[in-house]
Amino acid sequence: MAEKLVLVGLIPQVMVIEPQEQVVWISDAGHLKVEFDPNRCPFSSNVFQAPPGMRLSSGTPRPGTKPGSYKYRLWLNEQMIGGGEIILREK
Repeated sequence: MAEKLVLVGLIPQVMVIEPQEQVVWISDAGHLKVEFDPNRCPFSSNVFQAPPGMRLSSGTPRPGTKPGSYKYRLWLNEQMIGGGEIILREK
């Protein structure tokens, strides 16, 4: 019998990156929006949006961003579905 895999939730909920790396989110289920606190965001923008199936890339962290934890909220089709965390570590 063939199987179809269904991933439920945010996988992974915590992502560790270095200053030269970026984060990429993708969803075929609908319009995706990632929102960081505007006063505490490691990237050049605190809001990222993409239509279904498109890759949503953060870009590398802004130069001079301090290592630490940065939390965000994740929206799918204008419904908040959860949150995640980016941990920026020193090179």
